[in-house]
Amino acid sequence: MLKKHDLPYEDRDIINDPVQRQEMIEKSGQMLSPCVEINGNMLPDISGDEVEAYLLPTELVTPTDPHGEAPTNSACATHEPDEVPLPFRR
Repeated sequence: MLKKHDLPYEDRDIINDPVQRQEMIEKSGQMLSPCVEINGNMLPDISGDEVEAYLLPTELVTPTDPHGEAPTNSACATHEPDEVPLPFRR
């Protein structure tokens, strides 16, 4: 969504960097991701559609074509986890 509106952003690796993960937890008050911080306001566990809805009234973005480079309501296809069958034992 941020790319869709050509907004600058910093992507942080909370999976491999415990310092970044701890900062996210402290700022958001929870361990779920993604979290987006906009002008000091933390939006925890939020989708791209929800970020866009947050930004529209602030006039930081204007309504545009709903299709962007990546889905705004789910993970990018390149970041989707591979489906792994769950082993069930009897």
